[in-house]
Amino acid sequence: MSSGGRVNKPYDYLLKFLLVGDSDVGKQEILNSFQDGSHESPFCSGSTGYKTKTILLDGKKVKLQVWDTSGQGRFCTILRSYSRGAQGILLVYDITNKWSFDGLDRWLQEVEEHAPGVPKVLIGNRLHLEFKRQVSVIEAEEYAAKHKMGFFEVSHLCNFNIDESFVELSRMALQRNGMERLWRSNKVLQLKELSCRVIVNHTTVYGIDQLPLPNNLKSYLKSYAMTRYSTQYRSLPAKFPSKKIKFLTPNDAAQSSCGGKKSCSIV
Repeated sequence: MSSGGRVNKPYDYLLKFLLVGDSDVGKQEILNSFQDGSHESPFCSGSTGYKTKTILLDGKKVKLQVWDTSGQGRFCTILRSYSRGAQGILLVYDITNKWSFDGLDRWLQEVEEHAPGVPKVLIGNRLHLEFKRQVSVIEAEEYAAKHKMGFFEVSHLCNFNIDESFVELSRMALQRNGMERLWRSNKVLQLKELSCRVIVNHTTVYGIDQLPLPNNLKSYLKSYAMTRYSTQYRSLPAKFPSKKIKFLTPNDAAQSSCGGKKSCSIV
């Protein structure tokens, strides 16, 4: 991770993320849905996908380098190579393919071996194929909670929760490396965080989409909420070993199709 420092850079922080999972779970779909990114990389090979994007997080520009390695077994060596220096992992499965979910342990083992302690977000892809679902939300929630990961179900078809998952992982990575505190002294940001805390305390993550707010503010609120829940969960074992935090899902909010956006359903 790099900071702007004295060098005049177009970003304040640089983060390297990896998309990990089987070859047919739609990692490239997620990468392509990551809006306004650049695909150019001098290090990108035929077996990997690459994209960059600069996001605004708490008033700071964060440049993301996102790598998608092939999920085929013979490319595990590529995962080992690209995991060096990674600050975040998006562990992807297909909600319509139970086999891809059952194989997460293998990928998680690879990640923990070569990038131990790196923040992770579990991604259930292809939410627009809900009618073919083979992996329940509860099962995925429990898996994410067990391994102390954030959790999103996403759809590239209507860009649902794609940006939110990357924003949350960015916040988790910055918190882990102690970089977030460098701009916490800003009083305006403290007021913004206080406002977010009040809103999050009175609604669910997916209920935020129903609020009459600008889309960029909704994305920020959802990122704030998910990161807060994940942080609370990680701190629970020492204080309340028997207590569990429920990861909020679309079922907890008012019934809607892709958070008020155009329908994800295939007709």
